[in-house]
Amino acid sequence: MEENRREAVPELTAADAQRYLDNWRRAEADFENYKKRVEQERAESAKFGSLTLILNILPVLDDLDRAFKSIPEKLAHLTWTDGLRLIHRKLQAALEAQGVTEIKALGEVFDPSVHEAVGQTAGEEGRVIEEAQKGYKLHGRVIRPAFVIVGKGEKTEKDQPESGTDSDETGG
Repeated sequence: MEENRREAVPELTAADAQRYLDNWRRAEADFENYKKRVEQERAESAKFGSLTLILNILPVLDDLDRAFKSIPEKLAHLTWTDGLRLIHRKLQAALEAQGVTEIKALGEVFDPSVHEAVGQTAGEEGRVIEEAQKGYKLHGRVIRPAFVIVGKGEKTEKDQPESGTDSDETGG
């Protein structure tokens, strides 16, 4: 029976051998690419693995910023407010150590890749006039855009009161 099986196997031609060799080389290259892709995904997963935690901490940082802005002047230099400022700085430093950076917005040219316009106001056209909420990047990737108010140009004549209409409105 073994002889029958040997005879049933066709002879390998040079063209067949070349085709098998080419297929093997393609499979080897595909496997190498797969290994590189898996390694890249693994590195990216390690780099951005803390993203959910960071996104949950950012609102706390926002709340602290708002709290500091609302502290009355007579309380601003008390030791407990200094303590809170130190905690705020430690929180910022911990986020920076993880690769989190603030997106600069105020006074910058509006950039839709890092800014999200939430309003317009009088001011230099196309420039960020006010920052409603800070934006952040993680290792250079935007994780939360800055919510900004953009200038729509200087006040037009229509926005400014005319000198002749003031007396008409007062009835004089």
